[in-house]
Amino acid sequence: MKDCFLKCLTLLVLASAFVSCDSGKKEDSKKAKDSAKTATATPATKKKVIVFFGNSLTAAYGLDDPSQGFAGLIQKRIDSLGLGYKVINAGVSGETTSGGNSRIDWLLKQPLDVFVLELGGNDGLRGIPVSETRKNLQAILDKVRAKYPDAKLVLAGMQIPPNMGQQYAAEFRDVYADLAKKNNITLIPFLLEGVGGESKLNQSDGIHPTAEGHKILAENVWVRIKDLL
Repeated sequence: MKDCFLKCLTLLVLASAFVSCDSGKKEDSKKAKDSAKTATATPATKKKVIVFFGNSLTAAYGLDDPSQGFAGLIQKRIDSLGLGYKVINAGVSGETTSGGNSRIDWLLKQPLDVFVLELGGNDGLRGIPVSETRKNLQAILDKVRAKYPDAKLVLAGMQIPPNMGQQYAAEFRDVYADLAKKNNITLIPFLLEGVGGESKLNQSDGIHPTAEGHKILAENVWVRIKDLL
């Protein structure tokens, strides 16, 4: 119960920092595009591509170096194992599923082999109907699968506190498991597992993970994707 309370408390605080996340959206979007261009410009490497498509968590908001974020740490793990994969960090702070659905078409101009979808948290904080979040997430998955039918898809789950109502919170949580089952894709049950509610693992805003927190997020992701590589 304590862990649940702490996670809920953390997500409640997240709403108050939404504006700060959104202020970094343009900068993150530029970084995401630059990263994608780099991958497109070097096809001779023949490395397979993993795209992390998400919001401020993926963008490593608040860290001095994006490589300290979980996506960057996954790249370091891949390199240490000698695996032929290039990680593309396509995280944009403040992104909603609607924004992601609009942005995905541009991203799909580059080839990809593994697609990790981390969106929805900002929808929950805005009280967007769960049906809309579900529709947008499904649309993104459909677009990726249509363009790259052989790509492996991964969905990162998120949770929101019950202040929006117990039913809303439960329906929001269940969206991820339902979509993963429906689309037969890999699910990361809760990306912030072990970090949400832990003050020492979050920045001063109480929301975004520190570099140490991102190490745990990286493990949460790695255990789910390692067998896909």
